[in-house]
Amino acid sequence: MMAYRLALAGNPNTGKSTLFNALTGLRQHTGNWPGKTVAHAEGEFTHNGIDFTMIDLPGTYSLYSNSADEEVARDYIIFQKPDVTIVVLDATAMERNLNLALQVLEMTDRVVVCVNLMDEAEKKGIAVNERKLSKKLGVPVVKISARNKKGFEELLQTVESVALGKLVPAPLRVRYSHELEEKLKELEPLVQGWVGAAYPARWISLRLLDGDKALIEKLKKNMTGDRQEEEKVHAINQS
Repeated sequence: MMAYRLALAGNPNTGKSTLFNALTGLRQHTGNWPGKTVAHAEGEFTHNGIDFTMIDLPGTYSLYSNSADEEVARDYIIFQKPDVTIVVLDATAMERNLNLALQVLEMTDRVVVCVNLMDEAEKKGIAVNERKLSKKLGVPVVKISARNKKGFEELLQTVESVALGKLVPAPLRVRYSHELEEKLKELEPLVQGWVGAAYPARWISLRLLDGDKALIEKLKKNMTGDRQEEEKVHAINQS
């Protein structure tokens, strides 16, 4: 059985690499992303007899491909389609960190929000109501302290439930200005007809309106590859 793939996303200094190291231990390897000078870290761990591969995405403040780090993180979520994307937030800077979380929610439904650094938050008198946040975002929210390994079991159980399809998130969809929503209403059905269910039509429509030509070229390339793979599978099934 293949391992489920988990992507770790988050702003710099949220402690996601601490979480990555704590879970994967010595079962990890590092290098660079293909064609990039951006560091790539990947590791494995097992929970409840289920194998997981975890990819520590570069720390970024957004996913708009304004830098190599942002491009790598965005492309992995869109094109590699991890089974679960874990968005790590800093409990002491929730407002700033939620910007990235909302961007991820536009790209994939399979999200678990992990509120880290709860030990630091408690020292500062900051409380996080994970139930209200989960209800608002439409995805599971788990509080942890990665350096102390607190909350790990709940996080892993939640991630496992999403990976296995036992828990199906229904992420919040950000509503934009009336003018932008009207443009999306016209564009999204056209994009849906092009990409089908393979990619998030609303998010791609937003990128089209942003004039992100590089993303569109990558989509064309990946969709061509997807069709060729489908044709190979069909040919094998017919033989």
